[in-house]
Amino acid sequence: MKTLYVVRHAKSSWDFPDLPDVDRPLVEKGINKTKKIIKQLNEKNVKLDLLISSHAKRAHETAKLIAAGIFFPVERIEISRNIYQVDEDKIFNLLFSLNDEVDSVMIVGHNPALTQFANIFLDEKIDLLPTSGVISLEFKTDKWTDIPKASCKTNFVLFPKMLD
Repeated sequence: MKTLYVVRHAKSSWDFPDLPDVDRPLVEKGINKTKKIIKQLNEKNVKLDLLISSHAKRAHETAKLIAAGIFFPVERIEISRNIYQVDEDKIFNLLFSLNDEVDSVMIVGHNPALTQFANIFLDEKIDLLPTSGVISLEFKTDKWTDIPKASCKTNFVLFPKMLD
């Protein structure tokens, strides 16, 4: 079995128009919503072998919050440039490159790629993976390269608005 957690970064700031997009920080509202999500992840007993984050500041900050909250070593977060401003094919390529010893991975990144990727596997499609949203998918396979053809089950879809 392979378990994948698809996570969109927390709400970030648009208050600095001269700041490059990749450097936008999180806002307090985003941090607070992510903390609510973390509580749910702990209730669902989420355990990771690997956490991969986009190199964008808002995604990396989100990944660090989640890692600390679910007791995954923050220093073991892997940073990838193959999650920022990409399409779902790049997400597949990232997963295909994983060692098959990794059974549970979380990817923290951006829309529209994450929504498009998740919708390939979701029975109930979503219009948008919201900020701080998490989708957990379980694949009946031992190889990451086989996930496109493997049987897939949605473990859960968790959006902050579900917790308000």
